[in-house]
Amino acid sequence: LGAVVRPHHLLSLLLPGPRIPRLSALCAQPRPRAMAVSSSSWELPLVAVCQVTSTPDKQQNFKACAELVREAARLGACLAFLPEAFDFIARDPAETLRLSEPLGGNLLGEYAQLARECGLWLSLGGFHERGQDWEQTQKIYNCHVLLNSKGSVVTTYRKTHLCDVQVPGQGPMHESNSTMPGPSLTSPVSTPAGKVGLAICYDMRFPELSLALAQAGAEILTYPSAFGTVTGPAHWEVLLRARAIETQCYVVAAAQCGCHHEKRASYGHSMVVDPWGTVVARCSEGPGLCLARIDLSYLHQLRQHLPVFQHRRPDLYGSLGHPLS
Repeated sequence: LGAVVRPHHLLSLLLPGPRIPRLSALCAQPRPRAMAVSSSSWELPLVAVCQVTSTPDKQQNFKACAELVREAARLGACLAFLPEAFDFIARDPAETLRLSEPLGGNLLGEYAQLARECGLWLSLGGFHERGQDWEQTQKIYNCHVLLNSKGSVVTTYRKTHLCDVQVPGQGPMHESNSTMPGPSLTSPVSTPAGKVGLAICYDMRFPELSLALAQAGAEILTYPSAFGTVTGPAHWEVLLRARAIETQCYVVAAAQCGCHHEKRASYGHSMVVDPWGTVVARCSEGPGLCLARIDLSYLHQLRQHLPVFQHRRPDLYGSLGHPLS
């Protein structure tokens, strides 16, 4: 079953079960019959993936994000995902530091109120956080914040892999100029849609992280991102589908899109991938949102059919290290 809704933005609603071709050049394939599920699609939790174009204007960014979150709530979503740098994308490290706030600042207060108003959970995919060590380091954290429907912070994850790369045609990225790496992973958190494991953008290039989260119980992995316009077409979908297949998790990736200012642009193409590796929802070009149902019975059935975690051989290639705390 597929449907397209057009309120103020393009929405695509793609539900689990037998597929019909999506409204794009790439068609989703039906699931194998052995993996069919009996639960009604309309009983499954609905998640919303928001795609925005952040700028240095924090209040304008909040207005754009809030509009999408309210639309997600109106359509029945229980959890809305916002991309990395949903709060702002600055022109340089000095502006990034100047615009940053602590978790207890005004902006997170506005999002807490938004979660309460809409009655849904919010994945705030990459907040420029002035941490407790701000006075000593004068650097921030790229912090993924998960709010519940009462506006309370349930958990946080500070990005552990910083994007210091030089890709020809895309411009250099030196995240560590203004940002400190997080010290640890965060254990998956139970939400109305399932157990969510938190990551951010560049983290998706490190499968050890996703495998560690899956072994800790994650059913949904989320990679809020601001992917570049050169690496995006080459790697974005491939990496997200790979992470879904190898962990047998849903993967939710909210993305920045378009031109943020004269120095930076992002690829967009926010999407949801199911544990079989099928892209079940994706955003069109430009700001908007897409919706997907999360079918955990399908996920667990798939893990029974393909018990890859039972077949791992740590005696040959080592384990993933200590369990998450």
